[in-house]
Amino acid sequence: MGSTPSPTATQTVVAIDKDRYSQQAVKWTIDHLLVNNHTVIFLHVRRPPSNSHYTFAMAETTTGAAREQFEAEMSQLFLPIRGFCARNGVQLREVVLEETDISKAIVDYVTINNIHNVVLGASSRNALTRKFKNPDVPSIVAKSAPDFCAVYVIYKGKPVSVRSARGPPPANYAQLRQSLPPLVTPNTLPESDDAVKTPFGRGNMRAGVPPPHNSDRRFIENDQMRAVSRLTNPLKSSSLDSLDIYSSKKALTFKESLSEDFDVQGNMCFKSPDFSEIFEQNTNNTTDPSSPTLANRDIEAEMQRLKLELKQTIDMYSTACKEAITAKQQARELHNCKMEEAKKVEQARHAEETALALVEVEKAKSKAAIEAAQAAQRIAELEAQKRLHAELKAKQEAEEKMRALNALAQNDHRYRRYNIDEIEVATEYFSESLKIGEGGYGPVYRASLDHTPVAIKVLSPDATHGRKQFQQEVEVLSCIRHPNMVLLLGACPEYGCLVYEFMDNGSLEDRLFRRGNTPSIPWSVRFKIAAEIATGLLFLHQAKPEPLVHRDLKPANILLDRNYTSKISDVGLSRLVPPSVADKVTQYRLTSTAGTFCYIDPEYQQTGMLGTKSDIYSLGVLLLQIVTAKPPMGLSHHVERAIDRGTFAELLDPTVTDWPMEGVVLFAKLALKCSELRRKDRPDLGSVILPELNRLRSLGHAYEAHRSSSSSSYSNSINSSSSSSNSSNDGRIFNGMHQ
Repeated sequence: MGSTPSPTATQTVVAIDKDRYSQQAVKWTIDHLLVNNHTVIFLHVRRPPSNSHYTFAMAETTTGAAREQFEAEMSQLFLPIRGFCARNGVQLREVVLEETDISKAIVDYVTINNIHNVVLGASSRNALTRKFKNPDVPSIVAKSAPDFCAVYVIYKGKPVSVRSARGPPPANYAQLRQSLPPLVTPNTLPESDDAVKTPFGRGNMRAGVPPPHNSDRRFIENDQMRAVSRLTNPLKSSSLDSLDIYSSKKALTFKESLSEDFDVQGNMCFKSPDFSEIFEQNTNNTTDPSSPTLANRDIEAEMQRLKLELKQTIDMYSTACKEAITAKQQARELHNCKMEEAKKVEQARHAEETALALVEVEKAKSKAAIEAAQAAQRIAELEAQKRLHAELKAKQEAEEKMRALNALAQNDHRYRRYNIDEIEVATEYFSESLKIGEGGYGPVYRASLDHTPVAIKVLSPDATHGRKQFQQEVEVLSCIRHPNMVLLLGACPEYGCLVYEFMDNGSLEDRLFRRGNTPSIPWSVRFKIAAEIATGLLFLHQAKPEPLVHRDLKPANILLDRNYTSKISDVGLSRLVPPSVADKVTQYRLTSTAGTFCYIDPEYQQTGMLGTKSDIYSLGVLLLQIVTAKPPMGLSHHVERAIDRGTFAELLDPTVTDWPMEGVVLFAKLALKCSELRRKDRPDLGSVILPELNRLRSLGHAYEAHRSSSSSSYSNSINSSSSSSNSSNDGRIFNGMHQ
């Protein structure tokens, strides 16, 4: 059995609860009352639940859930205090009492255990009513505590009420305290593997805090308090007036013997007390030494028999308890397994339901996809049938149109018809030595027909849309006549041969890039060529009854005769545009664009909307090439940037050394306006472009005339030209050319 604290030792009790005021009381106690490493007792009074009564007799039947709940509550309550005490090196004891009257439980515990100091926390300085959820608990304890006990009430870390001890404990209290059985300690409790945990068992080996010296149990403390309370306060226990001190001590001794059946963790061990000592004591008290020896032997034998039966009964009881504990553990394990299996079954069921739902969704998606594929297949079949019918119909229409054209060609008298024999003889059977060019339409040969030099263009068998271009060019050139349009002399419709007048200087592209080491074109001739190209293009745009759009205007399609007179050729891609939309921004729409890259109108290329201003863009690029003799790729951008930087002279054709800078800059700016990306920003051909080009051509003619005359007459002509000029700007340009 463990020893209790000495009656003379100073003991301090701190009443705690689940609030911050208790922590303040604990801190104040350790800072001001703790001396000589005394152990501090932390006391918590717990109100019993209204629907249950935890007693010693009911400890075995307490449910595991209630026990775990109680242990969790106590752990949360004492855990901060343990850590604080461990940091400050303070030994502590934890006592949990269960009583309805909290103040009475504290006073009784103080009285029984001879406590010298009691510390309580208060929620306010004046109204101490919230502590322990009972009104005036600190004030009641201060009034009811014995005189030998000092009471401290702490608020916000400071004592607000102190009742000092008024004397030592009375002698009868000390004798009664010594006569009581000592409290159970962990060192004296028996250890047993067959333990049944009570709902009030507490292990103190948590959070790194060592176990207290005495781990008191609730029912032991309550029984001791009740016993001493009844002895010291007989008026409070009128129903137990007949009990004397001896009977109370016996009751406490019986409780103490029962308390030995609990292990350190609060587990009850079914270890029977040694009843042989009780029987021997009773035998010694009841046996008379003067009785006969035989009677003593009979009594002794009877006692031995009773002891044997009692031992057998106790063994049977212990065995039954062990079996009950084992069965309870097995039942708990089976219950846990059952719960786990049920959880797994529920999870499997949920997983199965989810999988089935996903399967249904996938089935629906698959069905919808199959239906959509079938519908798409039906639509594709219908489209294929429609396309096949359309192709057959288009083929039939093309054949009918071809037959009609052939019939018309046979009876057409607008141009002379040549047979293939004449063409072969004239070209020496298409000799390579007479070949003077090659285009997308086919090769071009130089020949002589009717004692006239001609150029014969032959349709290649693999030329794309060659037959259609042939018919278009025949239709256009046979209906129009203009000095700046190439002259169609005849044709051989059966073999796709076109007979043109022969142009001695070839194409403008060959002359600009000086192919064949030909001489450079003077700037005055270049201005004349530009004005002639614009004149021929305006003739196409003003054609009756419908305007014609060339669609492929470029230097390769501009031919030059021996006098450098320019003529537009290759009108096979030209299209008729309705007069109502000829000059509109939104023009005649075509399903496919045609022309040469870098010369095609960007707006026409993107939208397919064709108009007369589509040729203006090509004209702008062509004009820039006339003065720079450079490829068309990005040419407008380079010229514009050079003009802005003042380096335009570096871009001009270096083979011409006498460029009139003012005139050529005006020429380049006009070309840049023509090559604007938007049609509405391009100038009009008849009212803006052609008049400006004719003015520049006139300046070129004047310059050529002044070069051929003498210096004096040249000066007079300059003055007369300046005085007769209609524009001051023309005079400045001409003076610049003269200089």
